[in-house]
Amino acid sequence: MLQALREKTSGWIAIAIVALLAVPFAFFGMEHYLFQNNADYAAKVEAPPTWWRSAPDMWLVRKLAWTSTEVTPEEFRQAFDSVREQRRQDEGENFDARAFETLDSKREVLEQLIDRAVLGLAAERANIVVGDAQVREIIASIPAFQVDGRFDAQRYQMTLQSGQPPRTPAEFQASIRRDLQRALVPQAIAESAFVTPSEAERMMRLLDERRDVAFVVVPPPAVDTAPVADADLKAWFEKNANRYREPEKVALEYIEVLAQPQAGAGEVDEAEARAHFEQVKSRFAATERRLASHILVEVPAGADAAAQQAAQKEAADLAAQAAQPGADFAALARAHSDDPGSRDKGGDLGWVEKGMMSGPFEDTLFGMQAGTVSQPVKTDFGWHVLRLREIEAGKPVAFEDVREEMEREVRDGEGARAYNEQIGRIVDEINRHPMSLEQAAAAGQLEVRTIAPFARGAGTGIAANRAVEQAAFSEALTQDGTVSDPIEIAPNHTVFIRVTAHTPERAQTLDEVRDRVTAEVRADRMRQQAEQAADAMVAELKAGKTLQAVAQAHGLEPQSVPGIPRGAPVPDPASNTAYFQTMPPAEGKTAAGRTLRPDGSAVVFVVERVVPGDPAQAPPQQQAMLKQQLGALLGNEDADVLQRALRRQMKITVNEERL
Repeated sequence: MLQALREKTSGWIAIAIVALLAVPFAFFGMEHYLFQNNADYAAKVEAPPTWWRSAPDMWLVRKLAWTSTEVTPEEFRQAFDSVREQRRQDEGENFDARAFETLDSKREVLEQLIDRAVLGLAAERANIVVGDAQVREIIASIPAFQVDGRFDAQRYQMTLQSGQPPRTPAEFQASIRRDLQRALVPQAIAESAFVTPSEAERMMRLLDERRDVAFVVVPPPAVDTAPVADADLKAWFEKNANRYREPEKVALEYIEVLAQPQAGAGEVDEAEARAHFEQVKSRFAATERRLASHILVEVPAGADAAAQQAAQKEAADLAAQAAQPGADFAALARAHSDDPGSRDKGGDLGWVEKGMMSGPFEDTLFGMQAGTVSQPVKTDFGWHVLRLREIEAGKPVAFEDVREEMEREVRDGEGARAYNEQIGRIVDEINRHPMSLEQAAAAGQLEVRTIAPFARGAGTGIAANRAVEQAAFSEALTQDGTVSDPIEIAPNHTVFIRVTAHTPERAQTLDEVRDRVTAEVRADRMRQQAEQAADAMVAELKAGKTLQAVAQAHGLEPQSVPGIPRGAPVPDPASNTAYFQTMPPAEGKTAAGRTLRPDGSAVVFVVERVVPGDPAQAPPQQQAMLKQQLGALLGNEDADVLQRALRRQMKITVNEERL
């Protein structure tokens, strides 16, 4: 039999079949060999090409045809730090940094970043484009870039440069464009939701519903001091192992450089003050701005030469028409412009200042005379025809108007120079001795201070500063032991740090957390005891006993509260929620339930009567507001459905080692 099988599997046909079968197995092995443990992303989102939506999920096909985007470890860490800082502000002293540093918290933040990546990739695949006018409008509306309620180009530049990390206007505009691109479809779906009158009436009946309730508060059981068996400790520890982890920690040494205040009584040479004014007077003048309109002839990405030439010719024809005496530029823009943000407004871009538009667009606009139309201008979006409607020149300010401010800045400049010179001496010493702070401290006449080991979010003093924390836990400092670059934690306040000890995150042993586990097991036993007592009382009520009888049997006093509305904390918010989650009782009956409270006590209750709300009693304004709120909720739900559907169409890979 074996000989016959051997004879039938010989020959060129059998060899070809084996070779074909070997190809997918070879690539399967290659994928695991090449990419195991080498991923440098926190998460990766991949999608099949739009021209082959059913493309198989195979490594070779993904590499050749699929599109992808990644969430980098740096993006994740910045987002996680931002969420931590927000939680710290919201919770104050109740914030638990150790509890926040769990894998569940990290995954929660990562999932939000993955959602953003999914929306971004979906928008790119759908060729969704955001016009310059929309980006400009968003940027101009940001209060941080405004002076006296109006966009200020200089404030815009300075704010971007002083950010962490610093960004150029082009980088910031690109980030705004990406955010708008991601949000366009979900926002449109959310805004399209509506509520019918019958849905609104039903919701008003539910929201205005009132319930007659009687309840009794069952005291918590006696404190559990009984021994806990080793087997119970081990079982609890293993079941909740993810909760018992020692977070990553670092210990630091650092030096701190502060600018010394300068005496304010000294006289400042007027010539020096005037020279300083000449250097900075541009910031006192209102920035020149120009009122402009445009027509965009879009050139799609990847367009061939013929399409590009056709777009250029169309733009040239429109420019010629717009330059004719009496031409209606706004009408031409409405009829021909491909910019959805300005087309319906006749191409109006509003007031434009330098730094708001891309290079060729801005160069052309600020080289025009008022009332003129430009020749076609090429940008990444296509060809633009510009019309400059009005120019508002900047207004100069005299030296005498700002003399005191100039003198103060000259004095402050002396302190700043001394401060910068001190920083320079320290940096020079660190470059010569990158593994120690001693020489740098001596050069700056400073003291080397230390900070005991701390986890992310648990630092005090300078370690509570976000920039310091990011540097302290960076791979460069934790692995190399070198001194950091200067870290400015406030104006004229800089620190240099060095990690002296680094402990990676690790699982704790049962012996390390034995007391904590023991307390948790006892608390769980008390909770179970309270649940059993409350459940037994509910069973008696369901068997037909009255709450009065059950309460008296346990030495308790029931309370009766008629007409409780939703949200009334009687005796607490959780109990109110339970009242309205209980099914309405049958005629002449009651519906029983119970809730547990954080202190170990329980609330056992009966719902005696349900009174629906009356929509006719609500004022028209309240009804309109309810419809608006319900529409927003339904719209957000529709947007969430879209998000989940898009995720199902894509391949998402999470690399927890990079979190």
